[in-house]
Amino acid sequence: MFNDLLNYTIQENDKTVKSILTEKLKFSGRLSRKLERNGKILLNGKAVKLNKSIFAGDELSIEFDEEEDQYAAVDIPLDIIYEDDDLLVVNKQPYTVVHPTRSHQDDTLANGVAYYYKKNNINRKVRFVNRLDMNTSGIVIIAKNPYVHNQLVLQMKSSRVEKYYYAIVEGLLKEDEGRIDAPITRLNPEDIIRIVHPSGKECITEFKAEKKYNNMTLVKLKLITGRTHQIRVHLKHIGHPVIGDTLYGNESLLIGRQALHCYEMKFKHPITNKELIITCPIPEDMKMP
Repeated sequence: MFNDLLNYTIQENDKTVKSILTEKLKFSGRLSRKLERNGKILLNGKAVKLNKSIFAGDELSIEFDEEEDQYAAVDIPLDIIYEDDDLLVVNKQPYTVVHPTRSHQDDTLANGVAYYYKKNNINRKVRFVNRLDMNTSGIVIIAKNPYVHNQLVLQMKSSRVEKYYYAIVEGLLKEDEGRIDAPITRLNPEDIIRIVHPSGKECITEFKAEKKYNNMTLVKLKLITGRTHQIRVHLKHIGHPVIGDTLYGNESLLIGRQALHCYEMKFKHPITNKELIITCPIPEDMKMP
C-alpha cells in the first residue's frame, strides 16, 4: 500500500498556498519551496506557485516524487503489526539494530524495510519516526512520505505521542506505582552512558508494578518525556535496574538482553486525524510465570 498524493480541501477564503502548507499542514519552508520548484503543488489539478490565492472549496494536492532508498535492500523478515498508505509499523525484534552502523551495515531493520519497499513497489526513502535500542523490542513507526514523517516528529516533540513499555526489573518494588522526575545527562559527551544529574534535561517516567515473582518485578512504564536511555537510567536510579541490562545493571542468566519492550503507542494519524492505538504483545523471553 502506498499513496504518493496528499489531498486537502480548503475550508476558508483569502489564503495563499504557502499559508495552507506552512500553517495548516505544517510543511517546512524548505519542503514547500522544493515542491514549488518541481511543480508538485496542484490547485484544482493545475500546478501553482506558493503565492497563489486560494478559496473555500478549492482542492489542493501535493504530489510526492519517487525516491531512491538510501539503504541496501536485504531480505530480513518483518513482523508488521500495522500498515496503511502512509504508515508502516513493525515489531522490532531484539538484537536488531534500527539503522546501519559501522558494525552492522546490512543486517538492520532499515535494510529489511528497504527490501519490503522494493518488493512492494514503494519508491520511498525509509523514514523512521522513532527508534529503539538494539536489545529493546517493540513498536517502531516508519513514515511513507516526508509530510507524514514531519507531522509525527512534531507530535513526538510536543509530547502528543503516548509511549508505553514493559520492563522486568531487579528486586521487588516497594511502591507499586509512582513517578520518576529526574533530569538525565552525559557528563562526558563522548560517552554513551547517561546519568541522573541536576544539569540534565527534564526527564519524567511513570511506572506501575504489574507482577512480582522471585525477586523480580514486571513493570508497566509510560514515558512523559523521551530521552535516550530514559527508562534504563531511571530504573537504575531508583535501585531497580532492568534485568539483563549490562550497561546500567548486570548480566542475567534468565534473558540474554535487557528485558525492555515497547508494547503500545497512541498518536493522531497525520492524514485521517483519527487516534491510532498500536499494540504489540509482550515477547516470549519476557513472559513471567
